[in-house]
Amino acid sequence: MLVHLDYIWIDGLEHPRIRSKTKVVNFQPRDKDQSNLTLDEWNFDGSSTNQATTDDSERMLKPARTYRLADNHFAVMCEVNFPNGSPHPTNYRANLKTLLSPEVAEKEVWVGFEQELFLTDGGRNIFWPSSGEPIKDGRYYCTSGGTVKYRKLIREHAAFCASAGINIVGYNAEVTPGQWEYQCFANEPLKAADDLWMSRYFLELMCEDLSLGVEWQPKPHAGWNGSGCHTNFSTKAMRESGDHLIFDNILSTMEKYHHESLLAYGADNALRLTGGFETADYSQFTSGVASRGTSVRIPAAVVEAGWKGYLEDRRPSSGCDPYRVMAQVCRYVL
Repeated sequence: MLVHLDYIWIDGLEHPRIRSKTKVVNFQPRDKDQSNLTLDEWNFDGSSTNQATTDDSERMLKPARTYRLADNHFAVMCEVNFPNGSPHPTNYRANLKTLLSPEVAEKEVWVGFEQELFLTDGGRNIFWPSSGEPIKDGRYYCTSGGTVKYRKLIREHAAFCASAGINIVGYNAEVTPGQWEYQCFANEPLKAADDLWMSRYFLELMCEDLSLGVEWQPKPHAGWNGSGCHTNFSTKAMRESGDHLIFDNILSTMEKYHHESLLAYGADNALRLTGGFETADYSQFTSGVASRGTSVRIPAAVVEAGWKGYLEDRRPSSGCDPYRVMAQVCRYVL
């Protein structure tokens, strides 16, 4: 049986992008869903992705996680390595794996990403007129009718992700016209990051069929809400103990590493984290119960439940590399 294998990797640009190329191979059926595929490494031209020079251009794709899209089509998340097998500096997945110690595993970390994005047509926001701006008021958030577009696309994206084993737990229209959000959940940090990257890839493919694009930048429209990738996380102790000191200690650690974490949370993020438009100021760490103007939101339900639940880190940008975000979360929970 001929099988199409999309080899997926993350490039070396300041705003990292998804790259892919497809290998068509002949496999003999091994089981009903082909879950036991044995995949070879594959080289690519790293000089075209800011991961090599032209005089030493070969970089290697090492298959890491496979997603079944159809009986004869799989998407393969890959790590980027040098030909000698060592991880490339842009291979933040490999770095995250080194941080997933038994101590982290014992914490039983759950992760939910709130991925915001803008849909574009010919490079322009789908709601932006040829001159000026759309009407600016509160009509766009979680609305319906003429103030949203492409709900069917977002709905079909969620269903497609589910069929591939990615848990999309919700989606909604956002504050700025042309802006959508979907929420992606996993009960393990590495899978959470893999799933988010792959969900982005799937959305981009679906947009191709409609001649649309996806804008992952955190602040494409000055004077309007930008896009984040708010990261909700919890440990077993946070979910079950009812001890507010656990939350206090984690928040203290997050404050300690605030500036270092922001460097890992996406390029141009300071344009979004202005202290306005439901964000905190980039330079200061803040937290608060039910507050969307802070670095970290403590959900009101956590306090009402006797300090049981999760924290929402509102600092990561929409274009963040989730492997780098998860590396910071591992630091917070230890």
